[in-house]
Order: sequence, then C-alpha cells, then structure tokens
Amino acid sequence: MTKEKNTDIIIIDETMLQTKIHSVRGQKVMLDFDLAEIYGYTTKAFNQQVKNNKERFDEGFRFKLTREEVENLRSKNLTSSWGGSRYLPHAFTEQGIYMLMTVLKGDLAIMQSKALIRTFKRMKDYIIENQGLIGEREYLQLSMQVNKNMLEVMETRHELNEVEDQMADVVDKLSTVVYKSDLSEIMTEFGKPQIKRGYLILNGEPFKADLAYSEIYQQAKKKLFIVDNYIGIKTLEHLINCNNGVDVTIFSDNLHNGLRANIFADFCKEYSKINILIKRTGGIYHDRFIVLDYGTDDERIFMCGASSKDAGARVTTIIEDFGIRKYKVLIQDLLKNKELILQ
Repeated sequence: MTKEKNTDIIIIDETMLQTKIHSVRGQKVMLDFDLAEIYGYTTKAFNQQVKNNKERFDEGFRFKLTREEVENLRSKNLTSSWGGSRYLPHAFTEQGIYMLMTVLKGDLAIMQSKALIRTFKRMKDYIIENQGLIGEREYLQLSMQVNKNMLEVMETRHELNEVEDQMADVVDKLSTVVYKSDLSEIMTEFGKPQIKRGYLILNGEPFKADLAYSEIYQQAKKKLFIVDNYIGIKTLEHLINCNNGVDVTIFSDNLHNGLRANIFADFCKEYSKINILIKRTGGIYHDRFIVLDYGTDDERIFMCGASSKDAGARVTTIIEDFGIRKYKVLIQDLLKNKELILQ
C-alpha cells in the first residue's frame, strides 16, 4: 500500500495558508489533515509517518486538540474534513512543520516543503514591511513572536544534527553543500544564504541579521552593553533569548524617539526575566558597539555598522574587535551617564 495518495498538487500561496493557519493556545498552528493534503498523504498515513518519528515531535512541536478547541474552530467556519466526529486532530507549531521537513521524503515532499518555507518567509516580511498597518503594540507582539519562533528553530540545531541522513535527500535534490551549522538557514532559504535583504556580514560571513544579534547577545554571561543612539522595537526583540541573570544596559539618546515608554513597559512586563537599564550616551557616539561581560575575563566587544533596529534593512557589517582595552575609558565614561527617561 502506498503512503502517498494520487491527488492534484496543492498550490501553496499566502491566500491558501491564511485559511489553514489557526490560532490555538496562543500559537499559530496548522492541522494534520491540512498538512496531509499539502503533502499528498491520507491523514492516517501522514500521522503514521509522524508516529514513526515521535521522538522528534515533543509538546512544543505537536499537540492534540481538545474537544472544546475543535468545536471552537468549527464555529469559525472551518470547513475541512475532520475524519469523523470522534477524531481529534493534531496541531503542528511552526517548529513542528519545520521538523516534518526532515521526516517526509520524496519529490513532492521536497517541492512542498520549499514552497511552505518561502511562503512563510514572504508572510513574515509582509508583517515587518507593513508594520504601519497595525498599532505599535500589536506589531510588537507579532514581531516578538516571529523572532521567538525563528530563534527556537535555531536552537533545534542539535536535534536536527541527529537527522542529517533525512536531510541528505533535500541536500541532494538542491545540489548544494549544507553544513550542520547552516541547518537553520535551510529552514528559511533551503540553500546557502546570499548577501541580500535580511542578512548582514558577521566577521566576514553572511548571516541572518536578527539571528546575528541574538546569537551575540546569548554569549553574554553576566553583562551586556549596547551602545546605539537609534533604538526601537527590534532592539528589544533581539534580547528575548538572553541568558537568565544577565544585566542589560542600553546606552542611547533614543534619537527620533524610536522607542517609546509604553512599548518598553510592555516588553519588560512580557519578559520580566530580562533586566534592562537605559542610560544616555551624552551625544558623542556615532558608531554602534556591543560589549559582552565588561570587567570580567570573558569581556568582548563588537563594532556594528548600523543600528540593530534596522537589522537586515540594508547590507551592513558586525566585526569583533579583539583589542577591547582601548575602549575602557569610553565605557567607564558611559557608565557614569544618567538614566534615559523614555517619552
């Protein structure tokens, strides 16, 4: 018996996905029968493939809907076939959908996986590029969730390394070389990243802009200093996955009032584990700097060609400077500055 059924290929675009992405338990998810249809499986065969690889689908990737959740979706005019009144579908988070791509094989699976990823990315770019269409607070919540999703995918690298054999089919079909460290980029581009919108140069290598800042910040053990006169929502987003106990100080004059007091308050309430203090720069800084663990044996400094709030908007560069001693006087002066009161 074949696992895939004969069916017309589902064309994946933004309009189609909008009808198949649902909000459940505060997350955006897709349901198993819709994914089965996209990938050319019966729902039973699709779920069997997942069951055969259940160790890869923990609670953060896949969960079963309750009867109440099913009825709630039904009430919103969900018209897809549910497979019987006793059937409770499984919901897949974005991370679960990405993990599916390491499990499902075949030409159709590869083609549909590529289409899904590209469409997800276009939809995310639309949110960012059209932020003026929604309120600032709503945009903050949307953009933080998108960034969090991408970071969580990045953190699954170690799990994905274990399924490198499954990824080999994808790699062969794409005729490209993919290293383990590039697996997070497969999730967004299915190929080697190029110098383009959304990327920057980190120490001479192309890197996804948002992830570059986040990865640098995650290396701070005790202290994180950010020197940047132009700050905004994205400045905060990149801090979401900082290590617990790290004290963050942002030195900024907040030129053009890019970060407002209510947005900052919302962020601090949502991410109370992050201790953030904003101090003035005193109007003498043009370059941007990131300083990790100043005053400890682990101190490091990075020079940034642009503000993190503009990450990926234009091609820019972040370079680590291994001569941090020459910056000590500047940093000591910064630490004496007064707290910045946001408007």
